[in-house]
Amino acid sequence: MAKVKITLIKSTNGCLQKQKATVEALGLKKIRQSVVHEDNEMIRGMVFRVRHLVTCEPVAE
Repeated sequence: MAKVKITLIKSTNGCLQKQKATVEALGLKKIRQSVVHEDNEMIRGMVFRVRHLVTCEPVAE
């Protein structure tokens, strides 16, 4: 299965509590921190919810 690299590019200060929880559930804590996840519908939905705070790019296997 394909993988995606998700990077936090903006702070969660001033965001809604649901958005902060989504960023934390993705495993991101600090700005410019990146995590790699499987590319599935659940992860895509989480990224869509906080798309203004993160970047998402495919990982070459």
